[in-house]
Amino acid sequence: MNYQETLNWMFAQLPMYQKEGKTAFKKDLTNIKAFSNHLNYPYKKFKTIHVGGTNGKGSTSHMLASILQEAGYKVGLYTSPHLKNFTERIRVNGEEISKDSVVRFISENKTFLEEQKLSFFEMTVGLAFDIFKKEKVDIAVIEVGLGGRLDSTNVITPEVSVITNIGLDHTQFLGETMSEIAFEKAGIIKNEVPVVIGERQKETSAIFVAKAKECSSEIVFASDVKGEYRTDLLGEYQLKNTKTAVEVIKQLKSFSVSEENIINGLLSVVKNTNLKGRWQVLQEFPKIICDTAHNREGLFYVLNQLKKEKFEKIHIVLGVVSDKNLEEILPMFPQDAVYYFCKPNIPRGLSEIELQKKSKGFNLNGEAFLSVKEAVNEMELRMGKTDIGYIGGSTFVVAEIL
Repeated sequence: MNYQETLNWMFAQLPMYQKEGKTAFKKDLTNIKAFSNHLNYPYKKFKTIHVGGTNGKGSTSHMLASILQEAGYKVGLYTSPHLKNFTERIRVNGEEISKDSVVRFISENKTFLEEQKLSFFEMTVGLAFDIFKKEKVDIAVIEVGLGGRLDSTNVITPEVSVITNIGLDHTQFLGETMSEIAFEKAGIIKNEVPVVIGERQKETSAIFVAKAKECSSEIVFASDVKGEYRTDLLGEYQLKNTKTAVEVIKQLKSFSVSEENIINGLLSVVKNTNLKGRWQVLQEFPKIICDTAHNREGLFYVLNQLKKEKFEKIHIVLGVVSDKNLEEILPMFPQDAVYYFCKPNIPRGLSEIELQKKSKGFNLNGEAFLSVKEAVNEMELRMGKTDIGYIGGSTFVVAEIL
């Protein structure tokens, strides 16, 4: 199989959460444990940092990788989902893995993958671990896919566990309340491994403290620590993530990282790791911004920042996935904006007509478009020089315009 055929095969094996939703979610670590055994436990050959949480885990992971690269280490970075190319999920010192390495890995392990019926996510985690072993990375930053306790990445014993924050997202898998979700996320806390919690939240702090105590793990809440660091990532919400990243670095006992490495790493995240889609300014005059925020907590910060911009009128291209709780997020959007409703091009995408209808109930008015591209083109035509444009609502909407 060539690269495209290999990817098609991977996507087709079992439903992929990114595209299909709930049917792809497995509440079980049996497969990844069997695969790890088959691959001879590659993750035991390098050190790791495990990053979970509802919002900010991707940005925090990239910040950590950037800082460690500045300190001269060879750093693996595993994140999900990808925006444009599958290979974005696995990087070494900021470079995406080669397409050939994906083809080779699947070809070598295809019989096992078919017999064991591994999911798309499970085989991707195995691929990441295998690449990092072969590349002899000093450390790998591993982002949790979904939840924590039963996530495929949760076979590692990291140097530090990280939970950025808790919000009501993916409730159909993780629980309906903040405390239920916190319980799932706390599953990445390991015995005698320090844990950094990004934000102290009254509904969840006690759960993390109790789990840390049970595991004899030191626990730090980054939001309690005074001081601020600047970063090249532009969203105001990134200040919380910088604090978390810095506290994680301070907990890394066997690595030598200077204050200068921290400062330079945080100011060079895009250059060092090629992160996209976080308050990314696509153009000026008129200014158009895109952001992958897609749940209540993430959108709260992004929409607040949008309102602080100087503009005559706001234009918003909005698309969401079908399992999104619209009653929770739509009231947050400005009623005086012009909306361009669209459907992200994945099976989970919510129809633009349905989104338009639901939005009308919250006084958000605009036209519906058959594709993200059509919506963006129309917005660009209608915008005045002093207007501002925002593209978002889903990672998959942003992916289509980058």
